[in-house]
Amino acid sequence: MEIGADSFEQMTNEASPSIQQQIAVIEQLDIKAYTALYSGRTKIKRLLFIGEKCDDVSMQLEALRMAYDEVKKGEDTELFKKVVKEIGGRLGPDYGLDLSWIQEVDRHARMTKEKLEHERSSMSIERKYIGYMDSGDFYYARGALGDALKNYQRAYDYCRVAPQFISTCEPVILVSLEMGNFSYVWSYIHKATSHFEKAIPSHISVAKLQCAAGLANLEVNQYKNAAQEFLDVTPLLGDSYSQVIACQDVGTYGGLCALATFDRAELKVKVIDNAKFQQFLELVPQVRKLILDFYSSRYRLCMDYLTYLKPNLLLDIHMHDHVEILYTRIRNKALIQYAYPYSSLDMKIMATVFKTDVTELQQDIETLITTNQLKARIDSVNKVLYTHRENVRNSTFRQVLETGDMLERDARATMHRVNILKSRYGRRA
Repeated sequence: MEIGADSFEQMTNEASPSIQQQIAVIEQLDIKAYTALYSGRTKIKRLLFIGEKCDDVSMQLEALRMAYDEVKKGEDTELFKKVVKEIGGRLGPDYGLDLSWIQEVDRHARMTKEKLEHERSSMSIERKYIGYMDSGDFYYARGALGDALKNYQRAYDYCRVAPQFISTCEPVILVSLEMGNFSYVWSYIHKATSHFEKAIPSHISVAKLQCAAGLANLEVNQYKNAAQEFLDVTPLLGDSYSQVIACQDVGTYGGLCALATFDRAELKVKVIDNAKFQQFLELVPQVRKLILDFYSSRYRLCMDYLTYLKPNLLLDIHMHDHVEILYTRIRNKALIQYAYPYSSLDMKIMATVFKTDVTELQQDIETLITTNQLKARIDSVNKVLYTHRENVRNSTFRQVLETGDMLERDARATMHRVNILKSRYGRRA
């Protein structure tokens, strides 16, 4: 089948009745609404990340102002100093280095530390668990993640029953995620799940572990595994893990990772027909529409949605480093699927669909051809793509002939063995 300019408009209209509708451009990120989804240290970290990565100065300053106000609600004076340094005096004297606040918080922290150490030294073995957990919480609030991790690990050593083991793994995973220590994340996810047979965990506990596993997979570029973890998360998660991730993130991360790595059958069964995950996608309608349009081969709309989603994704602390990789994989899949039904394609039309120019499109297709992802050849003069597909009828006949040859060889070998036995020269089995 060939595609040319005359049939292009009809084809696109049939593929998408709503192709003429204007897709609403995502407005500038509402920082206040966005950060309201999170709590604790991740809220401050995300605000700082926006302040560092955003090109819009007004958004930068708004994020840093909110980070300043938020960090003063806690006890991490070092993080406060970092926020003040990022502001660099641009918000006026009210957002400068508050030395009196730092001194007061540090003084109170010294007293709390001494108290915790004294109480723990006189505790019985049974109460050591509580002492180490309290110390872990104290160090985590202060931003001393290494010390927090050590105390949570010591608390794990004093656990006695399965539910206690499971609940203690959660703060270890929380700290390890922030530190980027993914070997610890995997280790304590495994430790937590090993106790599931002895104590039935809550749905929320399981969802938290799945989110942690999804983030760990995402950070090491294991996108298919990440997608599977996010797809299995129950909507009961709610805002119970807001110190790490929001439900909107589950929908976005899971949807994009699935789109980049799943084939059409998996996308249909595991994403589109997944009633549980659809509840997360309802929170991010642009991602949901992107997936549906991709599955329905409405690639022009897909490119629009990807374009509109990209600015906000680049401001996401977890997705920032993976946007280009995921987008490239999604686009490559779209190019391959778009070309599949046709024997030849006008690359000028194809470039229009994929929102690019012919030169860039040709480079992308050449990469797909050289990496054996697409069987095709390019007429670079006339800008036509000719695809190669194996003749199914010829392939079937070839397989039948090969099977017949194999059966004939087996039959001849059997007859030869029988003749040897008849002549009394063969061994009995």
